[in-house]
Amino acid sequence: MKNWVLPFIAISIASVNSSCKSSGSGQPTFCDTTCFKDSLKFTSDAKLKPYVYISASNCMADSLAWSYKGMGVNRKVGLTDFLNNAVHFNKNYVRCYINDTAYAWLLFNDCATGRGYQLKLPFNKTATIGRKSSGINSLDPKFFIADNMVAYTDRGNIFVEDMLTGKTAQMTFGKALEIDYDALHEYIDSVNVTPTRIWVKVKIDNEWKELEKNITLK
Repeated sequence: MKNWVLPFIAISIASVNSSCKSSGSGQPTFCDTTCFKDSLKFTSDAKLKPYVYISASNCMADSLAWSYKGMGVNRKVGLTDFLNNAVHFNKNYVRCYINDTAYAWLLFNDCATGRGYQLKLPFNKTATIGRKSSGINSLDPKFFIADNMVAYTDRGNIFVEDMLTGKTAQMTFGKALEIDYDALHEYIDSVNVTPTRIWVKVKIDNEWKELEKNITLK
């Protein structure tokens, strides 16, 4: 468990492996996809015990549920339908950051492709779930993102957000790029994000370029 600013709490199930593994078929993958069979539950020591729960079925992550004591309902979504994709989970490549009973951030990478996903889960009955399927997550060893932040791309920019405050900043690539999020490293080699700086090595017009910007989160 790691505290940044109470009651904002990050809980990780296991440490991140720095190298890719094979699923057993001979095809290299971002991480081991053999079988996701153990459900995951992330909790906080906040008074009302907010939690995020990922269930497993047939070696795949099946559904996502979240709530807290007194919320009155357990919100739940089927992951494949919600993400419009079957994502291969590995418990070592999932992180959850719980901000008391306000919301939780769930970050994970698809082990088959390395694609990063980011879900912002509101702890109330009706608010919309935030969903990004172009996440630049530090679960990928070539991406460094400060612990309290998330980063993602829309093919023309990198956007960053402080998970505690909601403040944001961005840096542009200068043009729209034909990025395939399932093969992100063919276009974005490496990234370094702190609350005051964005640095990225990105392929533009078939040339690798290093871009950097000092930022102020607003």
